[in-house]
Amino acid sequence: MAITDIDQDKLEAFIGLAATEAGAALNAALVTLGDELGLYRAMADGQPVTPAELAARTGTRERYVREWLNAQAASGFVVHADGAYTLPAEHALVLADETSPFLMTGTFQAANAALAARESVAEHFVDGEGLGWHEHHHDLWHGTERAFATSYRTHLLTEWLPALDGVVENLTTGAQVADIGCGHGASTILIAQAFPNSRFLGVDYHEGSIAIARRRAEQAGVADRVRFVVAGAHEYPGADYDLIAFFDAFHDLGDPLAAARHAAVKLAPAGTCLLVEPFAGDTVEENLTPVGRLYYGFSTLVCTPGSLSQPGRAALGTQAGQAVLADVLGTAGFTHVRRAAETPLNLVLEAKL
Repeated sequence: MAITDIDQDKLEAFIGLAATEAGAALNAALVTLGDELGLYRAMADGQPVTPAELAARTGTRERYVREWLNAQAASGFVVHADGAYTLPAEHALVLADETSPFLMTGTFQAANAALAARESVAEHFVDGEGLGWHEHHHDLWHGTERAFATSYRTHLLTEWLPALDGVVENLTTGAQVADIGCGHGASTILIAQAFPNSRFLGVDYHEGSIAIARRRAEQAGVADRVRFVVAGAHEYPGADYDLIAFFDAFHDLGDPLAAARHAAVKLAPAGTCLLVEPFAGDTVEENLTPVGRLYYGFSTLVCTPGSLSQPGRAALGTQAGQAVLADVLGTAGFTHVRRAAETPLNLVLEAKL
């Protein structure tokens, strides 16, 4: 195509989009930097602050802080007026409050770690090999914990578990629970704190995550009822579980069918299998959204390579969708699969034998 045939308006619009994308990539690093240094938290009172004042509050250097603030203002994260900068209250809920149900700093932390895997993933685009969870920068593990724990604190006890048939009643009376792919144990510990009559097993293949989960359980005072073990999703011990849960982990597995079959064997006859997965439609077109874009990015850099690093190499991807997930569960022997709940970020499936 000759350059004279180019639609100049479309070209200029796309150049603007590309510049926006490059700026967003850089700002992802700057958001994590602001989180690490406490810059957002020091602005959480919503009052205007100068670069010198913010530097004094955080023990940082004014010249760096000034440049960071200008980048934040250009990105729309803070507001600039008369030489001072303000973090709006709504933005503080996303960037500065660790207890907020809208906190996203963990997502940025995980995204930065995912970006650090670019060179390794590029190699695997060619050789077809995978990149295991354990091979990533530690910020991926900690950022993912922070991001997912925000959703779990907000929805798990109040919405997702009550949406399951009879599960809350069983947990209240005393149930046996297995949390597969538990990571640092955020979901396991949260349920254990809410249901003291139940007993829990957390399972993950990553030894580093299990070590952290054990410490978290001790700190939370639930170590007497929660056991964490290093094991694969198709080989954990125990039997007659009333609830087997996969929190944001099923699509990461190399062999999700083997995991689902193992769950079917390990469940009590009236037990429940719970899948919490990234929200996704069943077609690519349904997922061409800001949320789908976020998840496809993580899928390319983390989740798909992670699955390809394991036996089975199923590579369901972060945007697998309910139809694909239900098909795997059905093949494993589950006869009833339904969408029990959802959020803009989560798909919650209940499976029964």
